[in-house]
Amino acid sequence: MRSVYLRIPFRIYSPTQGIPDLILPQNFEQKIGFAQLREMLEGLCLSALGRQFVAKMTFQTKHDQLHKLLLQTDEFRQLLNSGADFPSQHYHDVHQHLVRANIPGSYLDVAAFFAVKMSLRTIREALSFFTHVEENLYPTLRLLGIGVQVDRNLLAALDKVVDDEGQVRDNASPLLSQLRQELINRQGLLRKQIAGILRHARQEGWVPEGSEPTIRGGRLVLPVIAEHKRRVKGLIHDESATGQTVYIEPEAVFELNNDIKDLENAYQRELVRILTQLTAHLRPHIPDLRKAYQYLGLLDFIRAKAQLARRLEATLPVLNPRPLIRWHRVRHPLLYLTFQAHAKDDAREVVPLDIELNPEQRILLISGPNAGGKSVSMKTVGLVQYMLQCGLLIPAGEESESGVFEDIFLDIGDEQSLENDLSTYSSHLLSMKQFVTLANKRSLVLIDEFGTGTEPSLGGAIAEAVLEQLNRARAFGVITTHYTNLKNYAERTAGIINGAMRYDPEKLQPLYRLETGKPGSSFAIEIARKIGLPKDIVERATQLVGKDKIRYDRLLEGLEKEKTELEQRTAEAAKQERRMKKAAQDYQDLKKYLDDTTLDVLREAKAKAKMLLKDTNQQIEATIQEIRLGQAEKERTKEARGKLDTFVREKLQIEPPKARGTRELADPNTLKPGDKVALLGQEGHGEIMSVKGKTAEVSFGGLKTIVKVSQLEKLTRSEIREREKEAARKAPAQHATLDITGRMSGFNTTLDLRGERAEDALNRIMAYVDDAVMLGVSEIKILHGRGNGVLRQVVRDYLHRTREVASVADEHADRGGDGATVAVLK
Repeated sequence: MRSVYLRIPFRIYSPTQGIPDLILPQNFEQKIGFAQLREMLEGLCLSALGRQFVAKMTFQTKHDQLHKLLLQTDEFRQLLNSGADFPSQHYHDVHQHLVRANIPGSYLDVAAFFAVKMSLRTIREALSFFTHVEENLYPTLRLLGIGVQVDRNLLAALDKVVDDEGQVRDNASPLLSQLRQELINRQGLLRKQIAGILRHARQEGWVPEGSEPTIRGGRLVLPVIAEHKRRVKGLIHDESATGQTVYIEPEAVFELNNDIKDLENAYQRELVRILTQLTAHLRPHIPDLRKAYQYLGLLDFIRAKAQLARRLEATLPVLNPRPLIRWHRVRHPLLYLTFQAHAKDDAREVVPLDIELNPEQRILLISGPNAGGKSVSMKTVGLVQYMLQCGLLIPAGEESESGVFEDIFLDIGDEQSLENDLSTYSSHLLSMKQFVTLANKRSLVLIDEFGTGTEPSLGGAIAEAVLEQLNRARAFGVITTHYTNLKNYAERTAGIINGAMRYDPEKLQPLYRLETGKPGSSFAIEIARKIGLPKDIVERATQLVGKDKIRYDRLLEGLEKEKTELEQRTAEAAKQERRMKKAAQDYQDLKKYLDDTTLDVLREAKAKAKMLLKDTNQQIEATIQEIRLGQAEKERTKEARGKLDTFVREKLQIEPPKARGTRELADPNTLKPGDKVALLGQEGHGEIMSVKGKTAEVSFGGLKTIVKVSQLEKLTRSEIREREKEAARKAPAQHATLDITGRMSGFNTTLDLRGERAEDALNRIMAYVDDAVMLGVSEIKILHGRGNGVLRQVVRDYLHRTREVASVADEHADRGGDGATVAVLK
């Protein structure tokens, strides 16, 4: 179909009227995909009231009006996200009932009054919600309710007649209540009588098996087998389709059925009187009700827009009155919804785009390989901008900005027309004619595959001339193309900027990412070579296209590869930087924790020491005083000293030195391999393996360790036998406790901290150094690896602060270098 330029007022839209002024072509909404969004909105509406507004939704060009529509949608989106209890039921369209009620003497039925009552209640609840909510919340939505009124007395009158189940209340009037009660009584009596007749008929076999009384002509009758119909006296009302069953009203219930019929007629007359009176009560309120239902429909419409915004994760951009597009992470709405619906079966995701059109770079020329996403990018711009100017929030980052355009021109797809004898290219030329004639500085032009459809050199030349005219008119636009001359023109012309759809030249896969600033390659020769087109054909094509073209494409391909590699390196560097920052932060946090903890521990220790010193001084003074008072009596002096020893053991937790007897302290000059020794104050014993200066290698239970000689005492044979007997006696208890000799036998002079978190590593090194000092180990090694250096820093900081450590150094280069730390203990 040929594109036709129509001038139609855009204030009210309906599908039969066309589309707003200066939106080309006529089927713009179908081509860009907005018709599908309009259908989604209709489906999200709760009533025909809202769907009427969806049908009227149109392209807005006034900034203030558009901003108000967007604020309404955004506020309702916030309302839904908050989980507030906003009415979401009984959005009834009662327009036809109001038309009928406006006729004097008419009345509405019960169902109509039920719809009016429940929807009016919804309107009152909505108005009440905005009245009672905080004043700073939903200011734009609050303004919608100004002038809307729902008379409370009218609602009360409706509720008096119709209940919340849509039934007439028994007490709607005294007469109606009386008639209702009489009906119930007569119907009960009728059921009893006919039940007795039916019981007798069953005993006689006159009625079919399992049959029950039924209604025919508004009267209660019995189903009777046709051959027995003369046995039941009464009036035949009907028979079955087969003629085997007839429906008889027994003679005995004639009067009761007549009474019930009379009561039903009276009941109906009273009900019509009540409904007529209620309709007359409603009639004066019809003008206010029309306004109220307009408000209800508008709420339904705005709610549907907010629901769509939530599905799209859409936001409200900063709205500029001038033409502008500065979108971050914008997504094609329909693609996003499609991928969301098939998320379980399809792992693909919509790749967001960053797009900017401003007065300095108004036209974006997108190039790149086929199926790389050029057309989707162009459609995204058109659809999202049209959405925005129809009052819908857009699926873009919150920091995005948008302007207001007066016109949108679209040329996309095959528009050939057999009726008008137009080829596809001719149709494109007609569109170009309209664009260059009508486009101005407030127009947005969208063209797909610019210049194609005819001989390339001529098509490219015409396209360049059109592009030049659009740029001269200072129009905005997004244009896709493969033509090199257009890429070159964009490169050297102000106001136009090249863009490329990213492509992986190694895997020949599109990345669907738009990058501005440089043109893209079509990768035609490379794709042909990769898919296995005969080599001679590829080479011939290369010759035919010319060296300059091949050099240009290869340059773009090389830039693409370099760009991909640089992005990978940048991403890796950023990852490493984040790790370093995290490690540094962990170290700083740990250091701060240690500093704070050290101060607290020192403060507490000083306080305890001060109290302990005070108690000790008091005890010593008391002991001296007691000795003086006892005038140096032996027994009293001995008793005072005993009390002091007890205080020292209990309060200071210091054991007096044990008598060493005749044991010989170890002497490095006399020790030799084979000698039996023990750690000072310990029960176990070991054997000297070798002596080096002031240290000795001792085997405890088959495990060798290095110990300072000053920590050893030499044992005689008798002492060894005594120790062995004592060990045998205490063997069961040794399963529960572990003496120093046992700890020495299990001690390893190398601690591996690789892979540990800094805080855990510090706890382990503190305990490890304490054990090494207690066991008299002369040298330890800590493995921490190189990594980012945090573990090494933590280990060495602690070792330098520890008094018992004489020196800290790297391990020998052959045994780990700076990946391990060697510490010599005093």
